[in-house]
Amino acid sequence: MAFISFLIPCFVIGTDIAFSCQNAADFVGASSPGDIVIGGLFAVHSEMLHTEEDPIKPVIQNCAGFEIQVFLQTLAMIHAIETINNSTLLSGVTLGYEIYDTCAEVTKAMASALRFLSKFNSSEDAVEFKCNYSDYIPRIKAVTGASYSEVSMAVSRLLALQLIPQVSPASSAEILSDKIRFPSFFRTIPSDFHQTRAMTHLICESGWNWIGVIATDDDNGRFALESFGVQAMVNNVCIAFKEMLPAYLSDSTFHTKVDRAIEKIVKETRVNVIVVFMRQFHVLKLFKKAIERNVNKIWIASDNWSAAVKISTIPNIRQLGTIVGFGFKSGDTSSFQDFLRNLHEKPTENNNFLREYIMLLSVCAHLQYHDFQTCISNQSQDDLFEDVENKHQIWRDDFLNANIEPGFIQSTTLAVYAIAHAIKGQCKNRNCKDPSAFSPWELLEELKKVVIIDDDKEVKFDSNGDMSTSYDVLLWKEIDGHMEITTMAEYDAEKGDFIFEDEEKKKDFLDLRKVQSTCSQHCRPGQMKKVTESPHTCCYECVYCPENHYSNQTDMDYCYRCNNKTYWAPINSTTCYKKTIYFLSWTDWFAVFLLLLSAFGVVLVLSICVIFTKNLNTPVVKASGGLTVCYIILFSHFLIFLSTIFFIDVPTEFKCKTRQALFGISFTLCVSCILIKSLKILLAFSFDPKLQNFLKCMYKPIPTVVTCTGIQVIICTCWLIFRTPFVNQNFSIPKAIILECNEGSIVAFGIMLGYIAALAFICFIFAFKGRKLPENYNEAKFITFGMLIYFIAWIVFIPVYATTFGKYLPAVEIIVVLISNYGILCCTFLPKCYIIVYKQETNTKSAFLKMVYTYSSKSAGSVAVSQISLDSKSSSFRAPISDSCNTDKNSVNGNCVFQVPGQPLIKGKVLPKNAARKRVSSI
Repeated sequence: MAFISFLIPCFVIGTDIAFSCQNAADFVGASSPGDIVIGGLFAVHSEMLHTEEDPIKPVIQNCAGFEIQVFLQTLAMIHAIETINNSTLLSGVTLGYEIYDTCAEVTKAMASALRFLSKFNSSEDAVEFKCNYSDYIPRIKAVTGASYSEVSMAVSRLLALQLIPQVSPASSAEILSDKIRFPSFFRTIPSDFHQTRAMTHLICESGWNWIGVIATDDDNGRFALESFGVQAMVNNVCIAFKEMLPAYLSDSTFHTKVDRAIEKIVKETRVNVIVVFMRQFHVLKLFKKAIERNVNKIWIASDNWSAAVKISTIPNIRQLGTIVGFGFKSGDTSSFQDFLRNLHEKPTENNNFLREYIMLLSVCAHLQYHDFQTCISNQSQDDLFEDVENKHQIWRDDFLNANIEPGFIQSTTLAVYAIAHAIKGQCKNRNCKDPSAFSPWELLEELKKVVIIDDDKEVKFDSNGDMSTSYDVLLWKEIDGHMEITTMAEYDAEKGDFIFEDEEKKKDFLDLRKVQSTCSQHCRPGQMKKVTESPHTCCYECVYCPENHYSNQTDMDYCYRCNNKTYWAPINSTTCYKKTIYFLSWTDWFAVFLLLLSAFGVVLVLSICVIFTKNLNTPVVKASGGLTVCYIILFSHFLIFLSTIFFIDVPTEFKCKTRQALFGISFTLCVSCILIKSLKILLAFSFDPKLQNFLKCMYKPIPTVVTCTGIQVIICTCWLIFRTPFVNQNFSIPKAIILECNEGSIVAFGIMLGYIAALAFICFIFAFKGRKLPENYNEAKFITFGMLIYFIAWIVFIPVYATTFGKYLPAVEIIVVLISNYGILCCTFLPKCYIIVYKQETNTKSAFLKMVYTYSSKSAGSVAVSQISLDSKSSSFRAPISDSCNTDKNSVNGNCVFQVPGQPLIKGKVLPKNAARKRVSSI
């Protein structure tokens, strides 16, 4: 197979600088031979030095900004490899390493990756181009690193060409979980998805929703910001501002943008929580400027700097406020600490990082702790060798141990052990002392199945190449005048919840809630959010829940409606209340009053019944139609009074159906009987032959009563069958439910009342025609009054009933029923009872006959005059001389004497006595 080989060029920066790249070997930061070599990529320096001389030449520049924390990661990798080599894990197979400094630059990392891809045992470090790399053996089998996601993305794409496994202990960008774009990438930490979710969970638990975010303007910062933005949106957390700082400190706009970010933080007074996704050296610059401006906020740290000792030791760091962050799960570092104590005994020939660190110690040894650390970070490789010429080497055991970030040490160790276990799987049936025993892609498949025991727990890579470890929630606390980074809780990435070891740490967590960071004040229970013109959902006004709505939690987006009509809620309510059920109860004072009136009516009916029974044979009782008719009328009045009971207390189906039917039929029966009485009276005292004939045809007592009442029975029956009344819950009053009877059909109700009104009107007409009966027996006149009372009551009832609602609506109908019933009862029977009780002398047969004779004489005279049927010689008809013309006293030869004033006497026919008796008997 044809191939193309090319060399990794090494450009010289300066011949007098020890760290200048003279050849490929100089490019390696630390190395050790072994049967199987593992590569390492770490940003031991924070930036590359860009000179203005020959800027267009592809020269690999030296670096500046020695990073103690990353240097410790390289030592953790070396320590883990030495520990494995001294164990039985690989059974005599030794691991070697080649560690390179990326200087946090993609270009420098890519140059290192090219060396990893070079063919094994190639004298010229050549990388062959082939169509199939299945049998290709590169100089390394796997890579640990890189420190930053942006670098890992670039390197992983290059390593994927030969499917060389890459296990990063620090690159957390969520995009790296994409196995299509990064098929050979693994990491021993969770993805940023879990970190941003944990941050959002912390923010929500603390009651914050108005925050600021600052991130570096690189792939890692942008992806972290994007992931956090999604989590924030899901959890209703609003980002007040986003500030992006240049990824490289050498950027000329860096300090300007830092100042702008600080100005934004100061200006946004309602933002008291700032989330920071930046590298440690960025945070260092930001915090120094924030201390100068006396910024005091809560800072949420990403895993990149949450445990950075060099930041926690900044002078006056306590002035910044509270710092809480998320760090990778730490492990036991005691073995590594012992390794560091003996580090000064290690040779430096093959470890340029260690040699540089020892030189830095010599240059900066005279300074205090923080200044010493700053001195180390600020030294460039070029300046270092100029300053170290006359310095004695000094070793400080405490400095490295003080700067250990356990999370990064643990994840680096896990990365090396994961690769070692994968190698062990490949070496079961192979001689792995031969570097060509297996290819990197075979190791990649084995790595996917690796299971490591860490702290008595099994950890492994998931399908995305991520290791499911948890986070330590770190809180920076001032203890004895020094800022200490303490573990406040553990965040379980799988369960998405915080785990506290004791109550004191939980109290620290709860204390965070004392700080407010909201765009608007929290809406209390009973209120809801009203969105304002702001584009952020976190900026709103709090308005009261309307009537029949409630909210029982803080900051609710909307109020719940009371779940059914039986509950209600006032304005600004936190719960729904069960509506009070109202009806016209027995204990209501008005109901008691109406019942007393009904009871009195019943007593009155019974009293009249007793009076009429005792005076059964008197003319008044007989003239009233006899005892049977009176009993029927009184019984109907009794039923009408009784029907009022069904309008009171809890409405039921039986009551609703019974009350109107009972009232309607009873009242119809009563009016029908009175109609017959009116017809009978008119017939008895009518002297018009035509009218008498008509009345005689109409006067059929039993068929008339049965027919009239039967029609009402049919109306009520059809009503009850087709549109029956039912119990209804009236919700027109907000706080109450009114139990009432719905008539089912207003039309049927109207027909029933209209039919009664029609009968009453006919009765009224007949009674009105007989209103001029004898003075002491004027029943027709009282019937007329009774019907008038009925009409007035029901005419007033209609508008009152239509406009009244509430529990007293039945009382309105009871009142009109009582008024109409009392009116007819009193007008029909009380005058008779008065005569029976107080006018007993007029309640005799002779007295009664005398009144009838007198009235009949008048009626006969009127008829004679009107018809001019007397003596043809007479020009006018005279009125009787006396009221007793029917007696022999005022008669002449059997004729009644009449006289018109100013005219001579004339004679008229005397009414025979048997005719008067006939009138009486007819009555």
